[in-house]
Amino acid sequence: MTMMRVAVVLSVLLLGCMAFSASAQRTLVLLDSASTRETHSHFFSRLSDAGLSLKYVQADSASLNLHRYGERLFDNVIVFSPSVEQFGGSVSAEEMVDFVDNGGNVLVAGSEDIGAPLRDFASEVGFEFDEAGNAVIDHVSHADDDHTLVASTNVVDVEVMTGGALKKPVLFRGVGMIADDANPLAVSVLRASSTAYTGAAAAGRSADEPLALGGDVVLAGAMQARNNARVVLTGSIDMFSNELIFHDNAANEQFVEALALWCFQERGQLRTRPALHRLVGNNESSHEYTITDEVEYFLPIEEKVNGEWVPYTGNDVQLEFVRIDPFVRTPLKNVDGVQQVTFTLPDVYGVFQFRVDYNRLGYTHIYNTQQVSVRPLRHTQYERFISTAYPYYANAFSMMAALFLFSFVFLHHRP
Repeated sequence: MTMMRVAVVLSVLLLGCMAFSASAQRTLVLLDSASTRETHSHFFSRLSDAGLSLKYVQADSASLNLHRYGERLFDNVIVFSPSVEQFGGSVSAEEMVDFVDNGGNVLVAGSEDIGAPLRDFASEVGFEFDEAGNAVIDHVSHADDDHTLVASTNVVDVEVMTGGALKKPVLFRGVGMIADDANPLAVSVLRASSTAYTGAAAAGRSADEPLALGGDVVLAGAMQARNNARVVLTGSIDMFSNELIFHDNAANEQFVEALALWCFQERGQLRTRPALHRLVGNNESSHEYTITDEVEYFLPIEEKVNGEWVPYTGNDVQLEFVRIDPFVRTPLKNVDGVQQVTFTLPDVYGVFQFRVDYNRLGYTHIYNTQQVSVRPLRHTQYERFISTAYPYYANAFSMMAALFLFSFVFLHHRP
């Protein structure tokens, strides 16, 4: 009996561990120094509290891999090894790009000693880091009399990425970036103030022409790929440190936590339930409609908030009724998270699609289509007498009457 109880307890524990591992996001943390776990402990603990399962590995470990047999080993990767010149194992800038292409999320933090692999990876996702040895400098907006510890409140107006309005500036110490204007997916989340510039970090060291000046200096950037995988880049690993998170005059805790959770799909993530379309007054969906029918369309959308799926509150979703080009484009009304609308089908028959293509900055891209056929009226559905044809009806009957009178006169009239 005792052995059976032990077996039952072990089975329950094993199932619990399996359920936890299935729900927790597998997150690989690459470090170039073991001390980073201590100096950035608060940031890591916040990620663990959010449900991420963290695995710490040295960036030059020979057993390092992101894929096995074509499948991702992790959901997320955090690169807190700014000075690494070569990753261990099979990891490289190209491997990290493949990781993103396969749906993985990547958070990269650099420093003044940034290595070539991180610069190469940044160039693949729409950003360019400054040269190693350079830093962002601001002689006006800085903290603690350190002109390389710059302060900025110049953030993008997207609450899910920044955590809302900042009551204090974000402190940054590290290398700057510029964004590729030709890349529509690259977003400058945090920019430097108008008095900042990029230059030599060490005193007495000459620097080339600045990479960027003022608001063109990107302190933190993000990219959401077309497969909804997310990448966050910043030139300051110190921005995530306990030192700056607990600084009296900094909003780093709010900013870095919100940005990291956004990167790892814990904020700004949307999903849809099956869409429904039907004739007004019917309860069942149809795959065939008739021109000028009145139809209803419903699309439930949910947002992930604090680990729970809740109805999405956005009111800017649109529906298109498309046959090559949209014949109808109409906004959807949000009723408790269900986007819905009633509209009249066009007086054109063919194969159409109900299409929702929702692309809002900071949120998951939603693309939902359903194909239907729209046919013309059957012969029994037309009006018996068409009002616009009354002149033609009158013409036909007048001709018959005239023929009758002519025949009567011709037959019975005697000259």
